[in-house]
Amino acid sequence: MALGFFCLALFLYLSLDPDSGYTSASAAAPSGKEGVEITFGSAIKLMHEKTKFRLHSHDVPYGSGSGQQSVTGFPGVTDSNSYWIVKPVPGTTAKQGDAIKNGATVRLQHMKTRKWLHSHLHASPISGNLEVSCFGDDSNSDTGDHWKLTIEGSGKTWKQDQRVRLQHIDTSGYLHSHDKKYQRIAGGQQEVCGIREKRADNVWLAAEGVYLPVNESSK
Repeated sequence: MALGFFCLALFLYLSLDPDSGYTSASAAAPSGKEGVEITFGSAIKLMHEKTKFRLHSHDVPYGSGSGQQSVTGFPGVTDSNSYWIVKPVPGTTAKQGDAIKNGATVRLQHMKTRKWLHSHLHASPISGNLEVSCFGDDSNSDTGDHWKLTIEGSGKTWKQDQRVRLQHIDTSGYLHSHDKKYQRIAGGQQEVCGIREKRADNVWLAAEGVYLPVNESSK
């Protein structure tokens, strides 16, 4: 398993062999068309629909709240700190390469620091909403890392360029961002937080990434 993740990381820095079976997506699918299918084990960047910033983390702790690793929205496209590996939750039969169905519970592991996208009842630094952080490691994860995927529209499985929401299981907060920006911990990057109301600015799209091929039996 560790070897598989190491190989996946190499794909993000090297050109892919066109015969390898992996799909590299460098931009969103053309307007009106569905992109490639997202599977467990894929490494993706999530783009906030309204602001076009990417979900991002780095080894910088919050100066308030939990003090855990901060999560922000990042304006650039090429930064490697914006890659997240999509993982199933423990105790399920889902495995690497399985398609991800509407309503599935997923975890997002920050590829560079190996911590999990997490939320809890601490207040976010700028807006005072639910803090979103990164927490844990490869062997430490809890229900605070669990997010329910909801596809907007009629899609049955998650694909690139589909409008989706991620709702935190423990707090019911939707993964959210807005144009309120940090001045100190991450100058120019914007706040990512959780908010319980379903709003236009809790919508995200899978953009750039390396998408593992689909296990056909999982469809």
